[in-house]
Amino acid sequence: MRTPPTRRAVLGAAVATAGSAVLAGCSDESGTGRGGRTTEGASVAVTGHGSANRGGPSPGGRSKGKYVSPDGPEVAAAEAARGSGPLRKVSLVAAPARLELGAGITVDSWAYDGRLPGKELRVTVGDTLALTLANNLPTETSLHWHGLNVRNDMDGVPGVTQAPIGPKTDYSYRFTVPHPGTFWFHPHTGVQQDRGLYAPLIVDDPKEPLKYDKEWVVVLDDWVDGVAGSTPDSVLNELSGGRGGMDHGTSHGAGGHGTPGKPAKPNDGKPLSGPSRLEKRSYSRLLDSHGGDVAYPYYLINGRVPKAPTTFKAKPGERIRLRIVNAGGDTAFRVALGGHKMTITHTDGYPVRHTTTDALLLGMGERYDVVVTAGDGVFPLTALAEGKNATALALLRTGKGTAPAATVRPKELDGWLVEAHELMPDPSVELSRREPDRTRRFKLTGNMRAYNWAFDHDPYNPRQRHPVRAGERVRLEFYNATEMWHPIHLHGHSFGVVGPAGRRHQATERGRSHWARKDTTIVRPNSSLAVEFDANNPGLWMLHCHNIYHSDVGMMTVLGYLT
Repeated sequence: MRTPPTRRAVLGAAVATAGSAVLAGCSDESGTGRGGRTTEGASVAVTGHGSANRGGPSPGGRSKGKYVSPDGPEVAAAEAARGSGPLRKVSLVAAPARLELGAGITVDSWAYDGRLPGKELRVTVGDTLALTLANNLPTETSLHWHGLNVRNDMDGVPGVTQAPIGPKTDYSYRFTVPHPGTFWFHPHTGVQQDRGLYAPLIVDDPKEPLKYDKEWVVVLDDWVDGVAGSTPDSVLNELSGGRGGMDHGTSHGAGGHGTPGKPAKPNDGKPLSGPSRLEKRSYSRLLDSHGGDVAYPYYLINGRVPKAPTTFKAKPGERIRLRIVNAGGDTAFRVALGGHKMTITHTDGYPVRHTTTDALLLGMGERYDVVVTAGDGVFPLTALAEGKNATALALLRTGKGTAPAATVRPKELDGWLVEAHELMPDPSVELSRREPDRTRRFKLTGNMRAYNWAFDHDPYNPRQRHPVRAGERVRLEFYNATEMWHPIHLHGHSFGVVGPAGRRHQATERGRSHWARKDTTIVRPNSSLAVEFDANNPGLWMLHCHNIYHSDVGMMTVLGYLT
């Protein structure tokens, strides 16, 4: 049996290290595509869909026509092609809240409807979701549907697809739910996601072929907000040496961001405070990397600390579907259920050929669905914070027995671990075999000391575009020139994980066109990774690291569809 520390040597060919010459020589665009990065005509008009009192001007003037506008006719046509199913109306309130984490621990934070996590939102594929978000926070906010390939003007990115939602205003999101799976939603404003503003989003499939008796939604998180005076803004300020976050495209920043090079102002208007949260000694052999930047005081499953875990009840022999979401800000989790094998059925919402594993690795933003056959007793579901020597805990109870200690680490954590690049897609979602029409290359740059994370050394500029065209097969190549791992997330699309960059035919040679379909993928340090997607959802789409602190100082950019 292989263990996580040694598995990389066995599978070195699957995630190959990119040589320094390749990293130094990668360019943005291959000869198969057209054009490069540009800011010409990059400002967008943001109109419609929000309620009349949502507040704030639109972020920029109308497009000059070179790029598809988020509310343009191309977007409307793509949405019309999805059809319109039964209307599901939902109201949601983002507001300050006092949250109980268990074991006598309470914190002041922000949350949706005063809950942590927010209440699960469950819809059926094809539904028309109409959700109104009331902003009762003291600052602007937004709402992004992570992994759901919605119409572009509903994607929830201030300064790119919509105006920010001002305090004491609301905003109406309305779109056809395009595909089933396990997703979640959170703000795309500043570092608000590292508060309590997140919730699972489950899209049911009436034709679901997977058979199971019960379902357990598991949301993982790292927690700092409200502990000893800390806030995510004070953490960002400490990490960045007082420079704070980037201007996300509005005239006055978004959700507490300052302009580059200037100190950030905390979202709650209070002085930056709290003890140091720098993670100085973190290292993960599994990630070949510093585990993370932030030393979190707590790690949670479904909003509870390990000393007061949530408990899921079932009967011995029942088949349980676990939908696992990593909603953390800076932590990868290795997950195992003591005494059980897990059968992986989906990753990032898309089905895979069923594969058995002892443990899972989830970067921030990733999701896995697994099925287990419940044993008899009380079993720990443990999420190890990679490189941080701490765990989160929940319990599966099917019979009598004493609950394990809060610090329990089941042996399965060090057992067989299957990662996304080892999974094969279910034939129903496998991308067709096709040569890419366009290749875009990105070097991941920055370091912990300068805290200058970016693509190609260029901090995020909301007016910059990397052009693609509708109908193209687009290949994205990531060359990680840093000593840190990064979970890279693409909005509005799912991609096939091809393998190391520069080895175009590797997957085909193995008898398949791509690995699993995903929207978020881990890129290890000093290595490369290529993914491909079909450009079938017009608009302006974010591409960014899902470490909330890395993205907020600049590791973000925009893919733009040309008209």
